[in-house]
Amino acid sequence: MALTGLRYRPSTISLPRSQKASMSLITRKITNGRTTDELMALLSAVACSILAALFIGALYFGREIFVPIALAILLSFVLGPPVGLLQKARVPRGLAVVGVVFLAFSVIFGLGTLIANQLSQLAGDLPVYQSTMQEKIKSVRGATASSGTLERAADMLQELSRELDRPKDDKSGRGAISRLGAPNAAGTTQPIPVEVRQPDPGALENLRSLIAPLLNPLATTGIIIIFVIFILIQREDLRNRLIRLAGSHDLQRTTAALDDAATRLSRLFLAQLMINATFGVIIAVGLTFIGVPSAILWGILAAVLRFVPYIGSAISAAFPLALAAAVDPGWSMLAWTLALFLGVGPIVSQVIEPLAYGQSTGLSPVAIVVSATFWTALWGPIGLVLATPLTVCLVVLGRHVERLEFLDVIFGDRPALSPPEMFYQRMLAGDPTEAAGKAEEFLKEKSLSSYFDEVALKGLLLAQADAKRGALDQARMTKIRDAVTEFASDLSTQNDSIPEVTSPTMDAEAAAAVETVPDTAISSNLPVVQKADLPLDWQGEHPVLCLAGRSPLDEAAAVLFAQLANAHGLGARVESADALSTTNIAKLETAGVAIVCLSYLDASSPAHMCYSVRRLRRKFPKTTIMLGCWAENIDKEALEELREVAKADTAAGSLREAMMICRTSAGVEEHEGLPNHVTAAVRVA
Repeated sequence: MALTGLRYRPSTISLPRSQKASMSLITRKITNGRTTDELMALLSAVACSILAALFIGALYFGREIFVPIALAILLSFVLGPPVGLLQKARVPRGLAVVGVVFLAFSVIFGLGTLIANQLSQLAGDLPVYQSTMQEKIKSVRGATASSGTLERAADMLQELSRELDRPKDDKSGRGAISRLGAPNAAGTTQPIPVEVRQPDPGALENLRSLIAPLLNPLATTGIIIIFVIFILIQREDLRNRLIRLAGSHDLQRTTAALDDAATRLSRLFLAQLMINATFGVIIAVGLTFIGVPSAILWGILAAVLRFVPYIGSAISAAFPLALAAAVDPGWSMLAWTLALFLGVGPIVSQVIEPLAYGQSTGLSPVAIVVSATFWTALWGPIGLVLATPLTVCLVVLGRHVERLEFLDVIFGDRPALSPPEMFYQRMLAGDPTEAAGKAEEFLKEKSLSSYFDEVALKGLLLAQADAKRGALDQARMTKIRDAVTEFASDLSTQNDSIPEVTSPTMDAEAAAAVETVPDTAISSNLPVVQKADLPLDWQGEHPVLCLAGRSPLDEAAAVLFAQLANAHGLGARVESADALSTTNIAKLETAGVAIVCLSYLDASSPAHMCYSVRRLRRKFPKTTIMLGCWAENIDKEALEELREVAKADTAAGSLREAMMICRTSAGVEEHEGLPNHVTAAVRVA
């Protein structure tokens, strides 16, 4: 086949019919002009999938190597701060690293020896607890089935099991042994079972069987120690190599980001280690006072299993609870043990941990569960312990390395979309109820005008940008307008004021909006305007008329401003862009209108603004006409130029500023935050 341009030309080679059909399909796709991009995207996706599969396979089959490396990296984060403190005390790096590593692994080996002794003692005492457990089982059985129903059911099941296991040729169940070696009906002799006994192992075999199970753990421990030492010694060199692999063109910024990530991870892991160790000590001391055997063992187990998210504490409590039930003839030890875990666990997780390192590890709950499942499937129980720290490392890398940003999006707890993007997405999906719920969470901390200006209006600007490039048709813009109208109606009971008592809890999306959005409320104690306090021309039902400039999106912005005006006690109504047409403007109701606001999300058409103001001037000759230009990043000079071109009385670049103009024009007060040029324009009008 020969490829010329973007079309295949058949050569003299004869192909089977199936291959000809396939080539014809490819030819049609190429003719459509989309195959090149689609093929490249498909190849990229296939390549990424193959690389991901190879990477996961390498992690699974190479776990004997990767598990020690992962443990060494995490231990280096924990041991890094002590090494840094010793270096600040002018201790040579090599000596500081060796000393800290020796001390850390001495503690680990000491705990391992202690655990082995406790397990040996517990195994020796288990037969003593057997009788107690049997008595408790009998008492529970008697309490639940005093009539003997359970006993009769159990006997029946045992009898049925014996009948099922009985050989077909032995109805009586006896005499099978006596017939071994005797001839059967066919005249052949039945085989006699023979037992082969191995000679007793010698001293060398006993030594080998004793040492063999220890070789793998000792080798793994040795690898971990070596890696930890070299990682701590060459920490800066490894950082520089990571920067080179990241391919950043801004070395200073990338270096600062990685240093910050390493510092935060070190603090997180060190704080987690200290908190879990404290939790284990408290559990061990409490179990000792209660009288549960091997209390030190359960304290160490509780400290280790707290590294496992969600289920670690429950697993650590199961063993001492079972032992307490086996040891005590009564139920008091079990009750006290349960009370100990239920009392200490929530205090540590809800009080101490937030004070030590914040509300979370930076991972979403779904990401924690998925990562725990993934790493456990790859590396077994050690993967369950390492799941959260490893995923935290991936998320931190995703936040600082641009090419790995997808890791932060997938596993991080930060919202994937910005507050304006979330608002736009909900309006586009026709779900104003969810958006109103998020807004109510936001209003527990900030004001209504702040949300409208910094979230809702910016979300509409995103929609305007899509409409400008042809991604939104008229039907979708109308759908967004209707959704915004319903959204504003859901918030009709909200006031434009800063809450005096803020809410201590809110979801991640609302918290992100509060953190990124500055409060632009007019005043925290600004009173709602009373109709009796207004001038006569402002005492109508709707003294504020909001008109859309060109599109349904402009009308959606006008709806937001009308809702804000209603929240301040100034009645407002909204008219669509069709009301500005030559035929419809004559039908526009003028009674009771004190100010007219023209709403524009796009400032690229001053001529249209001028024509609209000219028509409104003929219809409302004595009414203040305000140009509301909500375009992003429009400064005061550009806004004033637009006002002069359009011949409007005043102009506002935000809903907050427009509301200030309305209050000042109504004579309620001279607001200090109102720009001078706006105040002058209002006075002239």
